[in-house]
Amino acid sequence: MALHVPRRRFTVDEYHRMAEAGILGEDDRVELIEGEITEMTPIGRLHAAAVNRLVNLFVTTFGKEAVVAAQNPVVLDERSEPQPDLAVLHPKADFYASALPTPADVFFLVEVAYSSADPDRRVKTPLYARKGIAEFWLIDLEEETITDYRDPSADGYRTARVYRRDEQLAPAAFPDRSFAVADMLG
Repeated sequence: MALHVPRRRFTVDEYHRMAEAGILGEDDRVELIEGEITEMTPIGRLHAAAVNRLVNLFVTTFGKEAVVAAQNPVVLDERSEPQPDLAVLHPKADFYASALPTPADVFFLVEVAYSSADPDRRVKTPLYARKGIAEFWLIDLEEETITDYRDPSADGYRTARVYRRDEQLAPAAFPDRSFAVADMLG
């Protein structure tokens, strides 16, 4: 006989109130995924360097045409507020001070994985697709690949293409701006 243990799922508002009350601290590496507070993997030096490299590339490339947010929250719905490694967002004069970005604000998201590519593929990729994130890049530092997911649906992304070190990748929102995969991987 299986034991059913009910889970308490939290809303984004409750999650924020926990932070305001000091239950969750600024240094806690957590995010809200479908109502559950989940721990994020620690950031190692290779992961940190990759995120820094991408911030530099994206800010230089997009200038004022996009806000490049590193490891900041995106509210996907009332129960999910992940913190992707990078979010390339529509520009806003207040840089999202008045409200956190939502899927409608996102050009594309990027997750960098050194040892967490499989959980990102199993959890975040379908979540981003269901919530309408138009494009998502999963950078796998171990495999030295970038998977570009496009055309989201309730069942997942309809298109996924793996890019290797010797190729170029351009985001759908900026098709005239391509990046050398080798430059992104380092």
